[in-house]
Amino acid sequence: MRQIILDTETTGIDPREGHRLVEIGAVEMVNRRLTGNTYHQYINPEREIEAEAVAVHGITNERVADEPVFAAVADDFWAFIEGAELVIHNAPFDVGFMDHEFEMLNRRRGEPRLGPVAEHCRILDTLQMARDKHPGQRNNLDALCKRYEIDNGHRVLHGALLDAEILADVYLAMTGGQTALSLDASAGSGEGAATGNTGLVIRRLALEPGRLGVPSPNEAELAAHQAKLGRIREAAGECLWDRLAKGGTSS
Repeated sequence: MRQIILDTETTGIDPREGHRLVEIGAVEMVNRRLTGNTYHQYINPEREIEAEAVAVHGITNERVADEPVFAAVADDFWAFIEGAELVIHNAPFDVGFMDHEFEMLNRRRGEPRLGPVAEHCRILDTLQMARDKHPGQRNNLDALCKRYEIDNGHRVLHGALLDAEILADVYLAMTGGQTALSLDASAGSGEGAATGNTGLVIRRLALEPGRLGVPSPNEAELAAHQAKLGRIREAAGECLWDRLAKGGTSS
């Protein structure tokens, strides 16, 4: 299954008041593994950004003055998300802004028409998912990072691509803690690591497709293994591992 974990930043809260998108960030995941494909675009909103919004995401009018308008990037963005399941925290907010942009674009240019998003993509709202799993608790992205022990210390201001990357780790932790695997060779195996509440490490690995190294245990790990087997022998009188090591069977 192809999923797009997505976040946006805007000029204000309500598109019905004329507010617009100023940033889109999205990462691609296929069968619960990050592919390394991303979409990131700053947008000239063709209007002023409210001071309250700048305080949240840090994107100023000057920063986006020379960026393309939405109409110039809409087709590439649509091609990236069409047909995928969109994983979004507080999806009605982001989808509302995207539909508003597509609707304005469609009125100006006619065909081909883009959107509405929900008619071409499945929508998964991780905020609603978190509320169902953790009723009565804070479920914003920062709170979920703390709950699932995901490092977001590099997140000072909101940013669409950064928030999408963090949300990918949160989503994986919320839905079983499966490791996020990136086939993007530029992604370092030591960066962006985080742990979920299962104790497993969520880490983006820089590997070539089809190649997965199997590490050998060190002396301390071998000693811990033997100690564990000893405790099993003492408690049960035998250890299945010993029988298998000698070529025996479990029956």
